[in-house]
Amino acid sequence: MKKILFIEDEEALQRTMGDMLKEHGYKLFSALDGDAGIALAKDTMPDLILLDLVLPKKDGFEVLEHLRKDPTTKDIPVMVLTNLVEGADVERVLSLGATTYLVKANYSLQDIFAKIQAVLNHRP
Repeated sequence: MKKILFIEDEEALQRTMGDMLKEHGYKLFSALDGDAGIALAKDTMPDLILLDLVLPKKDGFEVLEHLRKDPTTKDIPVMVLTNLVEGADVERVLSLGATTYLVKANYSLQDIFAKIQAVLNHRP
């Protein structure tokens, strides 16, 4: 069973996405802030991390930097799922090693799920 960590401070989105992922047989771990997300990533070693950029405690940029510097989490694919649309944000996230950058408002849950499956299907 593939494990997904969702680091997102919007509880409604956490629930909706979580329900959909569980229905499709994924094990979901959730964190509502950056610090909890980093700790959970180390504890659970997920197959994929979904990461919002606007988070309490540590923002998504800091979380991504931390994950990439840590030898235990550096190879976990990170899919950024955010409402930030600035080109500079996109470039920064991709330069920090994110696999995918999705603007929440531009994708349906089904589209996001398809992208999740595509990333997971390319992992050994």
